[in-house]
Amino acid sequence: MWCDFSRYIISNYAHAHKIVEVGVGRFPLVACELEKHLKLNIIMTDIKPSHEGVIQDDIGHPHLKIYKDAELIYSIRPPEELHPHLEKVSRITGADLIIKPLSTDSINTREKMELINYKKAVFYRRR
Repeated sequence: MWCDFSRYIISNYAHAHKIVEVGVGRFPLVACELEKHLKLNIIMTDIKPSHEGVIQDDIGHPHLKIYKDAELIYSIRPPEELHPHLEKVSRITGADLIIKPLSTDSINTREKMELINYKKAVFYRRR
């Protein structure tokens, strides 16, 4: 499934100059896969960085310069209470937003998000 999720981003954001993953935690697999294929540095953020490659940021009180000029902001399994903050930052910056929730979670955003079924990956996108 993670391969399919990564493939979707690679095929739809090959032109991107900047992509940000919010809440990477201890799971940088997708960001590493994107960096390898897109040949760009994926910005990884988390409120509690797990290693030096992750920038400390609280999406509830974001440092907007981190997200400025991003074509895509995505988050894997973020808690539902963070969805409105992700939506707000993507709206302010003009970036597309992808939320890959847990299979049992719903989406908690003001704007409707498109459900994407890409091979074995299921997620929501707002352009």
